[in-house]
Amino acid sequence: MHTERVTIEGTAFLTTLHLAGPIGLLALHGGVEGGTAELATEVAARTGATLLTFTQPEGPPTHIPSTRIGPCTPLTTFLTHTTLTISLHGHNRRSMPRTIYVGGSHRPAARILATALSVLPFTPITTLSAIPHPLRGLHPDNPVNQTRYGGVQLELPVQARTTHPVPTHPEVPPREVVEGIVAGVRTLMEREEARW
Repeated sequence: MHTERVTIEGTAFLTTLHLAGPIGLLALHGGVEGGTAELATEVAARTGATLLTFTQPEGPPTHIPSTRIGPCTPLTTFLTHTTLTISLHGHNRRSMPRTIYVGGSHRPAARILATALSVLPFTPITTLSAIPHPLRGLHPDNPVNQTRYGGVQLELPVQARTTHPVPTHPEVPPREVVEGIVAGVRTLMEREEARW
């Protein structure tokens, strides 16, 4: 596990990188989108996936869009090492408190993760036209799409990221969400070994 401080657009981040398997778990907005870094960390530990999280150790939380994060050494190393990325984000669509939007450029992988998450009290949506445009994760400058096979962007509501109604440190992701993503990542690893 390697930690490194980086500065992006004047905001200081602490990155945590652990190189392991070819599937990568990415949390670009840890702390700002509470629970995403903790969720990525737990899933990576249980599946042997590579991990990269960005958190903000001091100052007011600043949300920098994914398309503007990078290049920096930890992210470049992550993207070079992994073949497919699962990027965890948080949405605050109050009208959709139990909806998980499953975007990103790798649509077969998106459907695999959605299937693994479909047993939860949440509803995964993979149809791109049904996902709000800012949450689709399709832009080529988005790191989720910059590995060999592209990736999947999971936009999780608050209840799917943390078990606490008010922010805590660290956040505690819901057990059923952890189990669902773990199952999906394990299936993706099997597919990756077969080279899709």
